[in-house]
Amino acid sequence: MDIDRETIVEVVVSVGAVGLFVGVLVGIGSAYNDGGLSADGGLVLVGAITAFVVLMSCVGLGLAYYLNQE
Repeated sequence: MDIDRETIVEVVVSVGAVGLFVGVLVGIGSAYNDGGLSADGGLVLVGAITAFVVLMSCVGLGLAYYLNQE
């Protein structure tokens, strides 16, 4: 099985972004835990999900630009 360099770059960057998102979710859950997620925590969680969607869009555009340079 031969994997292209581009595929490896895409996987590493995507896994890194998802790992960052999971870390943020764990941090939010730890910081805003009061027997459950507080209202402020819910708002921060929505912001984190929105930021993740924007981040993944930027990562996709960046990868498309970077990988098509060659």
